[in-house]
Amino acid sequence: MSEDDILTRLDHPAVNSGIFFPRPDPGRPAPPGSEDLEIDVEDGAMVAARFHPSDPNLPTVLHFHGNGEIVADYDDMAPAFHAAGASLLCADFRGYGKSTGSPSMRGLVKDAHPVLDAVLHLLAERGHTGPLVVMGRSLGSASAIELASSRGDDVAGLVIESGFARTLPLLGLLGITVSFLGLDHVEGDDNEDKMSRVEVPVLLLHADGDMIVPFWHAERNHEHAAASDKLLVTIPDADHNTIIARGGELYWGSIARFLSAL
Repeated sequence: MSEDDILTRLDHPAVNSGIFFPRPDPGRPAPPGSEDLEIDVEDGAMVAARFHPSDPNLPTVLHFHGNGEIVADYDDMAPAFHAAGASLLCADFRGYGKSTGSPSMRGLVKDAHPVLDAVLHLLAERGHTGPLVVMGRSLGSASAIELASSRGDDVAGLVIESGFARTLPLLGLLGITVSFLGLDHVEGDDNEDKMSRVEVPVLLLHADGDMIVPFWHAERNHEHAAASDKLLVTIPDADHNTIIARGGELYWGSIARFLSAL
């Protein structure tokens, strides 16, 4: 079964309503020095993004956030990315924040490409010469892995934080049954399968107490990554929603070292 067939079957109201929890933008303006973007994707939809630039010679992290989050949530974290040695460009999904349309599994994967195209154009226009790294947290890992596995010439590295390896076990953990869709398994184009086509350096960050995306997902993604330069960092005494707060220096130091080595 092709990826298009799988995405078509997964794009069912019963699935999408159980996966996606979009929030509207609270209306706060972009922080000083930051810039709001509108990126056109397929079907006339627009996804919002926010650019927090740093030194144009340093890397830029294109960040796809987790479920229930929006780009404005990362305003307070932009200084930490700057301190780690990178600009931050965070992108929403359809229906999240100021974005139009409705979120879907297809959009989660397919929209990543026009977002990357727009970001590459922006960086060239702004004179940013540092490498571009894609990063995905939780649900956003699907977007980041899609790009790293298929656009290796445009991407210098991949960071996966709390990412998933297999879609159907994750849906089952969320209480979503897809047997009525005729999907007993996803073969050939799940996240861990795509990792076998990722040759750029990879950093994985995962909490040892994650009950939403259990730790074995990180182990599978790490195992399947084709990259010779790959590292799995375990954040102790943390879960899915406390990984950054409790990760501290281990979390941010790992990202800084990864970026500086590119």
